[in-house]
Amino acid sequence: MLGTIVNTGAIITGSVVGSVVKKGIKPQYQDALFTAMGLAATGIGVNSIVHNMPDSKYPVLFIVSLAIGSLIGNIFDLDKKFQSLANKLSVGHLSKGLSTGILVFCIGTLSILGPIQSALYGDNTFLFTNATLDLVTSMVLASTYGIGMALTAVVLFCWQGSIYVLAMFLGPFMSPEMMTELSIVGGFLIFSSGLSILNIKDIKTMNMLPALIIPILGCLIMSLF
Repeated sequence: MLGTIVNTGAIITGSVVGSVVKKGIKPQYQDALFTAMGLAATGIGVNSIVHNMPDSKYPVLFIVSLAIGSLIGNIFDLDKKFQSLANKLSVGHLSKGLSTGILVFCIGTLSILGPIQSALYGDNTFLFTNATLDLVTSMVLASTYGIGMALTAVVLFCWQGSIYVLAMFLGPFMSPEMMTELSIVGGFLIFSSGLSILNIKDIKTMNMLPALIIPILGCLIMSLF
């Protein structure tokens, strides 16, 4: 779990630095950094989609996954429930920062596939790359919302740690085909996060989270035939 530990440390470091230099980062500079992170997230999402889609053996599965996953997420209104929980646990405008931070840090191809790659192949490349992005993003968020943004590091550690442990148990069942389909769906989610960061489209990515489960179930079912 070295990659996850590094990623967690990057967020804590970025949160501390951002809160210390809070008055030193002007709004226009924050906007510039957020734009850069939004473009980076969008690019990573597109790259994951384009890189993996030609290898897909179930070309319709990602469409079904996004449709069913979004429907389930909206039925349970995961975004609203999360916002309500964040407001109860937070004081003032910190809730907005926490919800934004958790979405940016946890909902993405790198943060999801990283622990899987680490667990199955001992490859931390995705997580080290994610740590670099999260370091900058946490600095910007902490400069706006304060040191409380460090709480997102705990959520990230639990999130990636859970995926890591789950991948260890499911390793024998996680085929290359499943990884490909999961990467495609994850790519669309991180792409949607990028659009939200850039204020191009207000997409409730939290409501799309169940879409990540569908490719796993779909590939498991397909393997039975």
